[in-house]
Amino acid sequence: MISIFVLEDEFLQQSRIEKVISEIALRRSWKFKGPEIFGKPSQLINAIVERGSHQLFFLDIEIKGEEKKGLDIARQIRDKDPHATIVFVTTHSEFMPVTFKYKVAALDFIDKALENTQFVGRIESAIEYTLEKVGMSVAQDAFKFETSLSQVQVPFNKILYFETSPTVHKVILHTIDERLEFYASISEIEKADERLYRCHKSFVVNPGNIENLDKERKIVYFNGGKNCFVSRAKMKGLKERIQ
Repeated sequence: MISIFVLEDEFLQQSRIEKVISEIALRRSWKFKGPEIFGKPSQLINAIVERGSHQLFFLDIEIKGEEKKGLDIARQIRDKDPHATIVFVTTHSEFMPVTFKYKVAALDFIDKALENTQFVGRIESAIEYTLEKVGMSVAQDAFKFETSLSQVQVPFNKILYFETSPTVHKVILHTIDERLEFYASISEIEKADERLYRCHKSFVVNPGNIENLDKERKIVYFNGGKNCFVSRAKMKGLKERIQ
C-alpha cells in the first residue's frame, strides 16, 4: 500500500489537493495511506519514518514566503529515501529548470493554474505511477515487510542483517549501504522471508552476504567489516546455510 504526503502551507490549496486525491481514490477504487497534509516542512520531515518506492510526496515549492523551500525539502527527502516518488505542485513554473540542479529526480512538475481536468489527471498519473512502481519492486528480488505500523522494501541482495533496537518494538536493518530502523520484532522478521536465518535471539542474517564465520568468537562478518553475534545453538544451522 502506498503512502501519500502533501507539503502545502495554504489552506485552500491543502483542501483542494486532499479533495482531488480522495475523489481519485474513490473513482479508481485505489487504497492507500493518506494523504497526510503538512503546512510546515519540519512536520513533514519528522513524519518520514519509512523508506521505499511506496512513498509519494506532493510538494509546493514556495513555503511561508521562501521561494525555493520546497526544493530544499525535496533534497532532504531524497537523502532519507532514494526510492520515493516526488512531485512538485506549484505556481512557480519558472523553477522547473532549477529542479534538475537539486538532483531530486522529480517525477512531475504540476502547475496549480492548470485547468481542473488537467490538474486532476496529472495527480492521478503520479499516483498510478507509484502504484505500478510498487508492484514492479515487489516482483523483483526484494525483501518486503508490511504491517499496520511499518512498510519496508529493499533489494534482498543488499541485506546484511537485522538486530533488535534499543527502542522498544523496533528493529534495525543493516544493508550494504544504509541503516534503517522500523517497527517490527525479530520474530516477525525471521518469518518474513525463508531466505533469512535467525542466528541469535537478537539477530537475523542474510546468509548470502556472510563473508566469514568466526566459530571461536561466535561472530558473523559481512561486507565492509560489519558483524553480529551467532549463538552456540545456531552455529551448526548457520554453517549449513552458508556452505
